[in-house]
Amino acid sequence: MPHSNTHHEVLIVVFQVRHFPATSEKPATGPELAVLLWQRALDPEAGTWSLPGGWLRDDEDLTTSARRQLAEKVDVREVSHLEQLSVFSAPHRIPGPRTIASTYLGLVPSTSDPQLPDDTAWHPVAHLPEMSFDHGVMVDNARARLAAKLSYTNIAFGLAPAEFAMSELRDIYCAALGYQVDATNLQRVLKRRNVLTATGTTAPPGRTGGRPAALYRFTDSNLRVTDEFAALRPPV
Repeated sequence: MPHSNTHHEVLIVVFQVRHFPATSEKPATGPELAVLLWQRALDPEAGTWSLPGGWLRDDEDLTTSARRQLAEKVDVREVSHLEQLSVFSAPHRIPGPRTIASTYLGLVPSTSDPQLPDDTAWHPVAHLPEMSFDHGVMVDNARARLAAKLSYTNIAFGLAPAEFAMSELRDIYCAALGYQVDATNLQRVLKRRNVLTATGTTAPPGRTGGRPAALYRFTDSNLRVTDEFAALRPPV
């Protein structure tokens, strides 16, 4: 049966590396990759968790719509990187009129702390709550895209603070990739690709003292390919 009225929505998978407190069900494990979700109050699928987004307006393109939705609905305005992912067009992906979804990947730096509405929260990607419709698949696709691009681009600038020690950047890579990365090897690879620039300053000393860590920043704050044949792989 032909669809006489097709809707178009824009959904954004927003990632940030965050620390989550320990709970009775889950101990604290250090920085984790988190995704921004809001809980549906009404049917269909009331109580499940959805990606932020909404309808595409007639007077805007997809990227403009994505930024507007984040600012208006979840008060997220500091998005370091935003790129289109894929289109979900299954005829019955959600109840009601046929709705095509264009998905985006958004990255928020670890130092950002937007004031979220009461129905919105960050969730560890490794422990997602019950997701609405096909939104869980969208999160999986976005994480796969992020992990792939960490190998051959400078996309980690979207998750990192303006200045960082190598140990902090290693934690961001570990959280985003889902496995451990050696800080020394990471520094060597990124320096060889001209991704990092030394700031000439050091981090404040920690509680245990020791040599202050050198601080770095990303050379570019726009996405670029650094090694098109590279691939970061889990340790054997």
